[in-house]
Amino acid sequence: MKLKGRNKVSPDFSMSSMTDIVFLLLIFFMLTANSPNALDLLLPKAKGKSTNTQNVSVSIDKNLQYFVNDEQINGEYIEIELKKALEGQDKPTIILRAEESVAIKEAVNVMDIANRNNFKVILAVRPN
Repeated sequence: MKLKGRNKVSPDFSMSSMTDIVFLLLIFFMLTANSPNALDLLLPKAKGKSTNTQNVSVSIDKNLQYFVNDEQINGEYIEIELKKALEGQDKPTIILRAEESVAIKEAVNVMDIANRNNFKVILAVRPN
């Protein structure tokens, strides 16, 4: 009596299940990827080396007190102080730090001063 073995291995390789998995993974990553919001902020780049450019920091607290490089100044003289601090720099840059409760009008005032004097403004935000 001659019995045939039913457990023969087929030499054919089917790619259909592999492509299904790849397409499912592709759809999953496309749906879960974080897309940037419509707000485009210019944030400082983090590099290992220090650069020679000096930035001026402008801070506005909740009591509407202005600080230029941790020195408190009157809001009326902020343009004069910024011109003095950024005089002679190749790419003058202002880092604007405003508390959450500060009205947008105060931040726009500093941005307007920077725009009139061709200063670059970086809006500082805290990470989530």
